[in-house]
Amino acid sequence: MDFSLVITVFNEEDNIHPLLQQIDSALSGYIYEIILVDDGSTDSTIKRIEELKNPRVKLIVFTRNFGQTAAMAAGMQAAVSDYIVTMDGDLQNDPSDIPHMLRKLEEEEWDMVAGVRKNRQDGALLRKFPSKIANKLIRNLTGINLQDYGCTLKVFRASIAKNLGLYGELHRFIPILAVLEGGMITEVDVKHHPRLYGQSKYGLGRTIKVMSDLILMAFFKKYFKRPIHFFGPLGLLCFAGGFLISFYLLIVKLLGQDIWGRPLLLLGITLILAGIQFLTFGIIAELMMRVYYESQQKKPYSIKKVVTFLQPVLDPSLADGKHPLHTPKAPMLELK
Repeated sequence: MDFSLVITVFNEEDNIHPLLQQIDSALSGYIYEIILVDDGSTDSTIKRIEELKNPRVKLIVFTRNFGQTAAMAAGMQAAVSDYIVTMDGDLQNDPSDIPHMLRKLEEEEWDMVAGVRKNRQDGALLRKFPSKIANKLIRNLTGINLQDYGCTLKVFRASIAKNLGLYGELHRFIPILAVLEGGMITEVDVKHHPRLYGQSKYGLGRTIKVMSDLILMAFFKKYFKRPIHFFGPLGLLCFAGGFLISFYLLIVKLLGQDIWGRPLLLLGITLILAGIQFLTFGIIAELMMRVYYESQQKKPYSIKKVVTFLQPVLDPSLADGKHPLHTPKAPMLELK
């Protein structure tokens, strides 16, 4: 099998038939499976899929709507190929881009190739403008310079895709998760089509969720394995500030002035308590990280490949100096 194609669908009854037709036409000559994950559709999406009886299709049906992240995770875990491709089920991604992305992944040894919707066919105010702002914020906060984080069309090595740890609504930050796993990522331009059937499941309401997840991703990128490096400096800075203020007020008190009720006194006490709290958070977070790795037998690293250099072992019957891999021993010198 050349690859596994994972597609998440939610109320896409009118898109199923043309979607599978496009895939069949664009990927002629490839051996692949199509994993359709229905994320709790309330229309006839499941019925339309079952009507086709496509031998390539593996259908996963959720009991209710768990979200696109959970659907993608389920599809990736069900894939059996060494390469996994993800795309939307709304006909806006073009399956004809997949062969080029696969070749780039194989020939240049990337772990993930992401699509960039150069001529994006979406509304400027509600979709494209918020997306540009979000992409810029993600680049600045994480240091991972991709142009289009929102494009679902991506190609992965299964070793990376199956270990992304997709929870909540982190599918928008898959490139960051791939980098955290040690993956090498790149991007290529892909085609994008306007939506013909159904309605978009996204709007301005997701902006707050994206911002919240972005803070989490920024923390994961820099401090996930050493949270004390985040909480420790904050705690020490607050504690030092509070200590200096308290020391100054102590001197003022010894000089005979009244310090009770001063805002500066409250600030000093608050900073000392905040410093203790931050340091405590850091220690607790460090302990939780050890529980996370050790209880699940996880490792704080990932291995891409192992290379061994074995010495040839020869049949003793060939030890006559004629075998090309045989090196005769040098004669021993007798010492007198």
